[in-house]
Order: sequence, then C-alpha cells, then structure tokens
Amino acid sequence: MQQSDIQLLVLDIDGTIAGKSNDIREPVIRTIHRVQKQGIQVAIATGRMYRSALRFHEAVGSTLPLIAYQGAWIQDPKTQTLHKHWAVPKTMALALLDYFETPELRSLLSVHFYIDDQLYVREITPETKAYFERSGIPAIAVGDLRSTLATEPTKVLALSDDTDLIGSMLGSLQKQYTPAELYLTKSVATFFEATHPAANKGLAVKYLAEEVLGLKPENVMTMGDNFNDLEMIQYAGIGVAMGNAPEEVQQQAQWVAPTVEQDGAAAAIAELLL
Repeated sequence: MQQSDIQLLVLDIDGTIAGKSNDIREPVIRTIHRVQKQGIQVAIATGRMYRSALRFHEAVGSTLPLIAYQGAWIQDPKTQTLHKHWAVPKTMALALLDYFETPELRSLLSVHFYIDDQLYVREITPETKAYFERSGIPAIAVGDLRSTLATEPTKVLALSDDTDLIGSMLGSLQKQYTPAELYLTKSVATFFEATHPAANKGLAVKYLAEEVLGLKPENVMTMGDNFNDLEMIQYAGIGVAMGNAPEEVQQQAQWVAPTVEQDGAAAAIAELLL
C-alpha cells in the first residue's frame, strides 16, 4: 500500500478526534488541514446525530457528505441533499422497546429514539442529561416512546452505566436478531445501539468512496476507536484503531495510533499520510 494511494480520510468523532474536552484539539485540526492541502479529502463518520456532528464536520473543513447515526443518515451539509436514510422498521423498534421495558431492565436503562434528527426519550434520566450536555441536543420527553412511532426511528439507543449489562444485552439481542434484521453495536461501553441492517459505517464509507467519489478501498484510510468502527476499519486500504480502542478493535486494524488524549489521530495522519 503506497501512502500516495490514499485520497480519502474518514474520521470517527468521539474517542478518535474528540476526547474528554468534547472538542478537536489544535494539533489534530492542524494535521487534518495539512493533509487536505495535499489533496486528500476528509469526511466524518459518527454514531452521533447529524445536528450534533455538524460542528465537527465544519471544524475539519470537510466538503463531503457527513455520515451520521452509524451510517444510517448521509447528508451533504452544503447542498442539504440527503443521500441515504435507513430507518429501523417499526416492528423492530417496538420489539426492542418491549425488551428494554421488561421488569428486570426497565429501571436500569435510558432509552433514546432518534426521529427526524430529534431525540425522544421516556423521561430525563441522569444518563440522558449527561448525553444531551455532551451532544448539545435537547431531549424531548414523551413518556411512552410508542407514541413517537408514526415515523420510524433512524436509530434506537439504550444507555446504562452498567457496562456488563450493555455487553450482555448486546450478546442476547445478537442471538435474537440476524444481521439481516438489525445492525447491533456498541459505540462506547455504556451505549447499546440498533440501526437498519444496511446502516453501518463500513457500508457508508463504501458508498461515499465508490459511489460519490469513484474511489476503491485502497484509496481510503479510516480511523476509529470502537466496535461501531470495525466495518469501516476492515473496508479501508488503511484502517487505523486508536490506542484507547478495545483490544478486539485494535486487532482488526493495520495500524494502532496513540490514544485520543495523546492526539493519536494527528500522530497517525503524520505517520501514514504526510
């Protein structure tokens, strides 16, 4: 793989280019802008809401469509063109809600439905409050989330500070639903996420690279820090995992960067592209 082959760099946000500060630090921004001056295009691929990801898209100076909601929503902020939108089928959203509201789980989980780039919740829990403070998006409390399902959700998320619970739920639901029915993942240890089966970052990056830009996988470098980044790390000619990524994610990458708090994205770009 020649470094000169890379024409597209795709970056995750949380845990990759933004750490505890919830902002992109100056060395990372500087390095991204240097690589753009070499003619390499830069795109964002995140599990975040489209609205929540926009400021990062603008900060890196991307001119490409923005990949949000794990790839379920691909929109060009410049033209407002919505390239792709895959929603969770209503039957699946209802089945997940039934599962989350079983007596043993209900009090342990905060459940989020994302519909038309708005965030709907049962009630405002401490976890939800922390989430919307970080994302900058207010939550709309509706009591029964079934009342929102006149429109199918782009993504369903369940939060719990109990990381073992999130892990066991993921394992349990992966046995119940095939990858052809739902895409299930963890974006951080406390977030269980479900999207349409056609929505993951790997398929979204493939669409952006091949359909929009006419590139091949070997022209793409991707960088991420968690299980929801696995597909795009595996797709790319150069897949980079952060030093703060789980071991299983690091094992799938061609290169492991320092951690997000060590400006690992800047180190990876400098080493592999500059």
